[in-house]
Amino acid sequence: MTAWVALLRGVNVGGITIRSAELADVFRELGFDGVRTVLASGNVVFETGAARRDDLKATIEQALGDRFGYDAWILLVTQEELAAAIDAFPFDDADDARQPWVIFCVDDATRDELTDAAASLDPAVDPVAAGPGVVYWNPAKGTTTDTAFAKVLAKKAFKPRTTNRNLRTLCKLAL
Repeated sequence: MTAWVALLRGVNVGGITIRSAELADVFRELGFDGVRTVLASGNVVFETGAARRDDLKATIEQALGDRFGYDAWILLVTQEELAAAIDAFPFDDADDARQPWVIFCVDDATRDELTDAAASLDPAVDPVAAGPGVVYWNPAKGTTTDTAFAKVLAKKAFKPRTTNRNLRTLCKLAL
């Protein structure tokens, strides 16, 4: 059995409302074990035996789309990948003046594009670093929509290729 985390993009914002209990039901109906949701932002932990990532992703997206009537998009990571992303966070995650963000990317090219865009930005305002399949970002609280890097992340080109989670949320998803 492989332990997975499904990170749904764009739920419970912009008119797509999915209750955690209903979300968990979809995963259970697909035959997954150990299903649990974390917070109301589209995070599902589950286990399954025999599935390739791409097939699993397509199956889950189809089921979500069928059940909730939207164009579902998820990013799947194993619990091991999640743990590696958490462990490699390069900034002071105990600094209460900052927001520890982890941006999951569909591929290394997306990760590199984001870190390249951040290279010319002020690192005191937009601390950014590359990690294993992710980009780390540690802006001051209250600035996550205002900084130059926030504007890069908000570009339409990155919406289908990234999803963000706060490091504290990720720690709740870890087994």
